[in-house]
Amino acid sequence: MPSPRRYHGPYLALKTHHLMVPYTQQPRRVRVLLPVNYEENTTKTYPVVYMHDGQNVIHSRESYSGYSWKVIPHLKFNPNLPELIIVAIDNDGENRLDEYTPWPFPHLENIASRHLGGLGKKYGKWVVEEVKPFIDAHYRTKQAADQTFLAGSSLGGLITAYMGAAYPDVFGVLGVFSLASWVQEEAFLHYIQHQKINPTTKVYIQVGTKEGNETDESFMAGNMDQKYIDSSLWYYQTLLKTGAAQEQLWLRILADETHYEKYWADHFGEFLEFGFSQ
Repeated sequence: MPSPRRYHGPYLALKTHHLMVPYTQQPRRVRVLLPVNYEENTTKTYPVVYMHDGQNVIHSRESYSGYSWKVIPHLKFNPNLPELIIVAIDNDGENRLDEYTPWPFPHLENIASRHLGGLGKKYGKWVVEEVKPFIDAHYRTKQAADQTFLAGSSLGGLITAYMGAAYPDVFGVLGVFSLASWVQEEAFLHYIQHQKINPTTKVYIQVGTKEGNETDESFMAGNMDQKYIDSSLWYYQTLLKTGAAQEQLWLRILADETHYEKYWADHFGEFLEFGFSQ
């Protein structure tokens, strides 16, 4: 772990790119948050954290809930963290459900369309084969898997867990917040069981005990609070059964926490510290 640092100025700088998504033929905003003195330290390389739902990552005024992940305060005021690069990849708005689910929905009683989901595999391929190479080519990154983090919440947690298994040699640290794998539980657990993560991959799993809401109930009947808890537990147990070392996993079930950026922000720092711990 690098020696603690203290900042004496603002966190610099935010770069914006628009990268073409091949399966939509539309540009997508990808923003890059750089460490202090990045331009001056011309030989230094940095770990990278890739994050889904980029609109919710940096500024609260852009966030769906009005509350962001607070990444700038985390990186400014946490001296225990090494300097790093954040890559915030915007979601596709009303098509977010399709893009963050790896498999099509076979049947949804309460949804008019029967053709939802299934773009997650194409999205993951785009991130790995186009976004990451672009970032590595234009910024001074550490490219080893243990220096390449991936994080997301809800359906963003689902696509994070999927991509960690699909690309075990690319992402070495996964942040799976409020995992919504219940939307495709059988297919998800079957995939995680048969497409094993790298044994060295670290996985941080966070879920609250009051995650369910009315939107969730439009998809599925039953106790939605429990479904979120079960999804995280089953993911954790499946990772253990397929050979992941217990010390590489951290499951946090947190009393009274809800499905809300505030709680993901509250635990973002400890996810990073866990990822960088030896």
